[in-house]
Amino acid sequence: MLHGIREGVVALDRTGRIRLLNDEARRLLGIGDEAVGRSLDEALGEGRTTDVLAGRVTGTDLLAVRGQRVLVTNRMPTDDGGAVATLRDRTELEQLGRELDSTHGLIDALRAQDHEHANRMHTLLGLLELEMYDDAVDFVGEVVGDHRATAEQVTEKIQDPLLAALLVGKATVAAERGVALWISDRTWLPDRLIDPRGLVTVVGNLVDNALDAVAGTPHARVEVELRTEGRTTVLRVRDTGPGIPAEQRELIFTEGWSTKKPRLTESAESGSPWCVGSPNGREAARWQPRRSAAARSSSSSSPRL
Repeated sequence: MLHGIREGVVALDRTGRIRLLNDEARRLLGIGDEAVGRSLDEALGEGRTTDVLAGRVTGTDLLAVRGQRVLVTNRMPTDDGGAVATLRDRTELEQLGRELDSTHGLIDALRAQDHEHANRMHTLLGLLELEMYDDAVDFVGEVVGDHRATAEQVTEKIQDPLLAALLVGKATVAAERGVALWISDRTWLPDRLIDPRGLVTVVGNLVDNALDAVAGTPHARVEVELRTEGRTTVLRVRDTGPGIPAEQRELIFTEGWSTKKPRLTESAESGSPWCVGSPNGREAARWQPRRSAAARSSSSSSPRL
């Protein structure tokens, strides 16, 4: 009967060794019959999945990652001193959540651009009604020039079109929130990425977090740095926010820890890419897609978007 249910089931004895795995657990964890009789650390290796199944992390509906799968796990002790853990596959839900987050980000960027466009049209209409035609011509020229300059500043340094488009959109959102978004003078991504979608997600999340941290503060500023080191893309997002509270700085490297309320679609185990928040209000990430460009540097000053 256990082998016919859709949830993975892992039974452990009092010493923490695996004594039973059903078919779904084998599939989700990527292990076979050889794991029976072994400890979780031996069968699965170190990581959050092992910690959750072993009871070192407590709670209900805990998220963990195993390979490419996002799992929701629960663990219950048994009368004999062992435990039974159940696993549910939430990979598709995680993917849908990420797509929804990306869609919301795009909608926010479009809304900000629409709001900015409406303001400019109202200004232009007012200039025309006042018969200030020369001022209207100058205003249109300035608006077009500003937009072109913003796009050119990004595309000169970031050759991947998806990343460049993301940052141009984020610049509009930042401006609406009263935040100056800058591209670091060290930014240089000379080639297109083979699969940029993961990096787009990381960049978007870090920039959104930075905007949330500084919005409404005086002289709010967010700076983005993207560069290559061999086949690795290095990303740094700096902001002028307050940073991590001193009493919580030792917690930032704990898997699953966040100052935000967790959602079901958020993964609690680090994978590739991995992200780290630093105590001084900066965030950094490294991403390793397959790419051939060597690292270069840019000598131009940091442009404001």
